[in-house]
Order: sequence, then structure tokens, then C-alpha cells
Amino acid sequence: MFKERRDVFRAHLDGNRCLIPASVFDPFSMRLAEDIGFEIGMAGGSSISLAVLGAPDLIVLTLSEFADQCRRMSRASPLPFCVDADHGYGNALNVRRTVQELEAAGVAAMSIEDTALPLRYWQAGTELLALEEGVGKMRAALDARGDPSTVIIGRTSACAVSGLDDAIARGRAYARAGVDALFFIGVKTAEEVAALGAAFDLPIVLGGALKIMDAEALAQHGVRMCLTGHPVLPAAIRAMDETLRAMSEGRAPDRPASTELMRRATRAADYDRWIADFLGGAHG
Repeated sequence: MFKERRDVFRAHLDGNRCLIPASVFDPFSMRLAEDIGFEIGMAGGSSISLAVLGAPDLIVLTLSEFADQCRRMSRASPLPFCVDADHGYGNALNVRRTVQELEAAGVAAMSIEDTALPLRYWQAGTELLALEEGVGKMRAALDARGDPSTVIIGRTSACAVSGLDDAIARGRAYARAGVDALFFIGVKTAEEVAALGAAFDLPIVLGGALKIMDAEALAQHGVRMCLTGHPVLPAAIRAMDETLRAMSEGRAPDRPASTELMRRATRAADYDRWIADFLGGAHG
């Protein structure tokens, strides 16, 4: 079942379009994204941390908490999704465990980054791992796959930290290690997009690049996925805050979800059918 989803994700990477993934973080967001027609999803570490812990993205979420949430998401919807697996929750040995746990949870793709995480004592800003350590993490991730269709994406923030030349050098090293795609953070200009597209045959993932050029133009430079941030959960938090404030003041909420939307998001028709089939009666 999970292999089919991963094959769909790979087919998108092997295509010629730049897809905008849905920002997903729980069963409801997965189902809504599927119903709206998104082809793939992206689960950011920040969103999962908010959804599970109500905590900011500071790597206080544990691997088991992350994997458990991904398992719930996979069970709720067949939408293929990628996860931001951060630094793999430790060194290269931890990366192996991360890949195994997330693969078992139904994830289609995951990015492993070369950032020094979590924040160390007196660390100021983003720091990159030594290239050799980054390569070791990519090799460990690839070695840990039980399903070769699972997509491993090498991610680097070098564009923002050490410059384009270092980003290309790191990307080439991760490509030689065998990653399936490359994810570059901090790209700011059309010239950088073009340079990355010229440097690599692998699919490229970017964040925020729609501010530079549209999806069709990005696709011509080998970009196959472009993230637009993770605004869905913050929007939901705002809606919850507004609704609770209305309740505290004795007012009716302004925009509750309709009955039709709630039935669709909860897959109520399926439960109606199962009740009739297996419990011998009709419901609702």
C-alpha cells in the first residue's frame, strides 16, 4: 500500500512540473488536501511540533512522537506526503532509525538536512555540519531504506549560510552519495535558481521560490516541488482562538464548519455504511 504512494511521489519528481504541496500535519489536513485535489503533501517539522506539542520548531519533538503523527496521517488518507525529518534526530546512526520509523509510518519521502541541530550552547544562527558528516548522514539514510521506492531528499541551507558555491558542492556530494532529490533552502534570486538547475540532473526542491518566479518557470530549471510555507495550522489556531473568544463572550462562532464539511472531513458516509453492514442498522 505504501509503495504505491511512494511510486506516485516518485512519478511527480520524474515529471516536468513544479508542484505546490499541501501543508499537512494531521488526519483532517490530509483529508481536506486530498478532497481539494492536491497531488502531494508536505509535513513540516514546525507544523508537527505545533500539532503534537503546541511547541515552536526547536527540535523538542521526539522521533517517536513525529512517527506516530505520520502514522495517523497515513492511515487517514492515501495522499502521498513528504516530511521534513530535520537532522535525522541525531548522528548518522540516528538517521538510520529515523528513516526506518518514518518509512514504517507510511511516509512517501523525507528530507535529511546538514544543519547542526538542535541548537548548541552559545550557537548563533544556523550552522552547517562538515561536508563529510553530511555525506555520512545521506549514506546512512539510503542504507536504512527497507523500501527502495522511499524517496530520500538531501537538504542544505548552504545558500543562506555559506553561499551558492558551497550549496552546489554539497549538492554534488549528496548526489554522488545517491540521494533521489536535492532541497535547497535560502535561494533568493533567479540567477541562483538557474545556477542550481544547470548544476544538477536530480529533481530540485525549493522553499519560497515562488516569490522569485512562477511554478512554470521554476519547472524549466528542474524544480519539481516548491514549498510556500506552512500557513494552514496557524490559520486553524487563529480560528480556534476566535471561536473560543466568542464562546467566552456568549456569542455564536462566526464561521463554524458546515455539517457537510464535517461529514466529509470525518468520512462519515463510510462509517454510516460500516454501521449498516456490520452492526445491522442504519445511522444518522
